[in-house]
Amino acid sequence: GGTVIGSARCQDFRTREGRLRAARNLVKRGITNLCVIGGDGSLTGADTFRAEWGGLLAELLKTGGITAEEAQRSSHLNIVGMVGSIDNDFCGTDMTIGTDSALHRIMEIVDAITTTAQSHQRTFVLEVMGRHCGYLALITALACGADWVFIPESPPEDDWEEHLCRRLAE
Repeated sequence: GGTVIGSARCQDFRTREGRLRAARNLVKRGITNLCVIGGDGSLTGADTFRAEWGGLLAELLKTGGITAEEAQRSSHLNIVGMVGSIDNDFCGTDMTIGTDSALHRIMEIVDAITTTAQSHQRTFVLEVMGRHCGYLALITALACGADWVFIPESPPEDDWEEHLCRRLAE
């Protein structure tokens, strides 16, 4: 959702000035509860925001950005963090929000190109998301019976291209 609404990896929020503006916006709208769904960046940002909340309110009050009454009403900020990352790389979770949907979409694509690959006797290389975590690639490879899979946790050897071409020629 953050990608669609333009809030993904918001550069402004990485600065104290950006978080100060966000705090003022929340206070002015009477918002004291947040549900943050995201990955490492979103949850780290939420934790930083939580830790700074009292100081942000004090600064806004001192500079006249909010009234004393607004500061009192917003003295507590409740944040719930939910891991939403297709990478499925968060310790302590079986599957993060978004992983199953990503796998479903990947398998739809694999199903769509498999017939074309077979009919033209071609080899297709499919790259999937996952950044530093090979979960999506590994599970996709298992589910579709891929001949090869490359994952960040176990990088290929230097001559993998030659080896692959030799195997395809057999």
